[in-house]
Amino acid sequence: MKYMLMMNTMRGDGWVLSWSKDDFRAHIAHMRKLAKDLHESGELVLAEGLTFPDQAKRVRADKDGLPITDGVFPESKEFLAGFWIVDVESPDRAYAIAARASAAPGPGGAPLNMPIEVRPVPAGPPPEML
Repeated sequence: MKYMLMMNTMRGDGWVLSWSKDDFRAHIAHMRKLAKDLHESGELVLAEGLTFPDQAKRVRADKDGLPITDGVFPESKEFLAGFWIVDVESPDRAYAIAARASAAPGPGGAPLNMPIEVRPVPAGPPPEML
């Protein structure tokens, strides 16, 4: 079963950029090692980090189907910082991967214990809806 693991952070002000270079490098090394391990185990489908909210736009269609944009939202209280899509045998395995991502080091090497939302990715719409 595929799962999407979404790394949410409570701060959208670029606070990670205030970390020391060593702390930032340790954080990135943790994330790269996680991706490498998941790739080697065959569980990684996709992983990406995202830009800060000050580069985001919300888009919807107008009455003619043309895009209308709104934003940027630099003062977001919470935002999606990155995600993984994994293909694993059980929800428990997805939770274990999420916990490992959550424990990425922050300032001074202390685990951030950031929230990781885990959601199943269904193969299609529910049969009862077809």
